[in-house]
Amino acid sequence: MSLIVFDLDGTLIDSRHDLADAANALIVERGGQSLPVDAIAGMVGEGAPLLVARALKAAGLDLDLHSALRRFLELYDERLLVHTQLYDGTHDALEALSARAALAVLTNKPQHPTERILDGLGIAALFRWVVGGDTSHGRKPDPGGLNYLMASAGTGPDDTVMVGDSAIDLRTARAAGTRICLVRYGFGFQTATGELTGAELFAERASDLPTIL
Repeated sequence: MSLIVFDLDGTLIDSRHDLADAANALIVERGGQSLPVDAIAGMVGEGAPLLVARALKAAGLDLDLHSALRRFLELYDERLLVHTQLYDGTHDALEALSARAALAVLTNKPQHPTERILDGLGIAALFRWVVGGDTSHGRKPDPGGLNYLMASAGTGPDDTVMVGDSAIDLRTARAAGTRICLVRYGFGFQTATGELTGAELFAERASDLPTIL
């Protein structure tokens, strides 16, 4: 593979607690009751607007989504790196892979917090490109971001692989025609199990990625 494109939440980082804390802070501010961390983690993957909409609905709140989204992003910005950390073995795996291929991040998280997290966790320099969900390339599973990265790297579907943890990443890779490697340890993996065909690659641990890819 000449280009390896990584999802962020649930693939490179375990961000469940910080996302849940921000969502619950929003819910409590608006008069609702906090939701379990795992419940909110199951809402992650399709961008902040859908996460906020799902969390508000689950909490039984009917609020203006535009203002709620703006407030959620403010609350999350205060919590980006409180609990969030790399999955075990991720840093070493990225260093090994960066010596053999161009690396990129393609996430539905907005660009600014994505860059802050990558920098704060000490891995920003390992990626040649970082594409967030609020850029002009659209949100996954729209393949626009993945197609943009292939064009930037001068690669095609045959020498590009998407590494992710969810059905959204699986659909993105299929839409762009690339290979897909799903990480079983990610908190979105269960969303992909009903869409597997047997053509996918799988990683049990981040340390497995250099060998698999």
